[in-house]
Amino acid sequence: MAAGSVVVLGAIRFPNWVEPLWTVAVGVVVALMSLWLLALVLRRLAPKVAAIMRTTSKEAMAQPVFYVIVAIGVFVLLLMPFVSYNTLGEDVKVLKMDGLTIIKVLAIILALWTASISISEEIEGRTALTLLSKPVGRRQLIVGKLLGILWTVAVLFIVLGAVFLSTVSYKVHYDARETSHPEPTAADCAREIEHIAPGLALGFMAAAIMAAMSVAISTRLPMLPNLIICLSIYMLGHLIPRLINSSVGEFEPVQFVGRLLAAVLPVLDHFSMETAISADQMVPWSYIGVAAVYCLLYSGVAMLLALILFEDRDLA
Repeated sequence: MAAGSVVVLGAIRFPNWVEPLWTVAVGVVVALMSLWLLALVLRRLAPKVAAIMRTTSKEAMAQPVFYVIVAIGVFVLLLMPFVSYNTLGEDVKVLKMDGLTIIKVLAIILALWTASISISEEIEGRTALTLLSKPVGRRQLIVGKLLGILWTVAVLFIVLGAVFLSTVSYKVHYDARETSHPEPTAADCAREIEHIAPGLALGFMAAAIMAAMSVAISTRLPMLPNLIICLSIYMLGHLIPRLINSSVGEFEPVQFVGRLLAAVLPVLDHFSMETAISADQMVPWSYIGVAAVYCLLYSGVAMLLALILFEDRDLA
């Protein structure tokens, strides 16, 4: 029951910005249960792939890099509500845009780093040869590695996503207090965070595509070239569509090269809805479905390339 600017639960009185966090908690539980069910189904259908996935995710989450990225993300997200953006009452919108971008970039960094450590270094260190000496095929190894990386990235999204949604809800309350505006209701806080879930889903899809590409490259190249190539692909994936639509793209050679690269490289702009979300525009779930299909198709092509490159890789 609401009472003034607080929510009353028994003898405990919570500020209004806390009430929407029950929805966040339910979302976290649902996401974790979904991961557990997916792992259970995979264990039934492909136990060897599931074992490799489980081992890869455990190794990734045991790396100091994982905890450093989580700590950086949590620290920045908790600090952002107290930063004044001088936007004349639009701080929440800037917070939503910057927070989604930060989570996506950190997830991509984790995916690229984990793919390099989990595949290229295992190949160079002959660990992959030891695994393949057991009744494990090369295809099972690559698929299990990718799923383990995606599992780790999903855990990162769940943790940082929960923190981010909480900070957005608090930011609404904090801005109203700092500007002497009327105390926002729980519905006001919930309205600000309800549009963020599609942005988190799109960010995970972008990270999944980059992880699949990094896995393919890691079958042939060590960590540093892999990171350089993937980061170049990430930047080009955002710049090429804008180049084609600009005045420079009107020149025929530039337009041809741009469209060729756009056909080969992932169009990551499809997954960048931060500006629309910050403007309180709801991303339709139909768009999320189309983006998911694009993600699955492109990740599938990247995995096919990884299997081709790894099939005749000399591991001795």
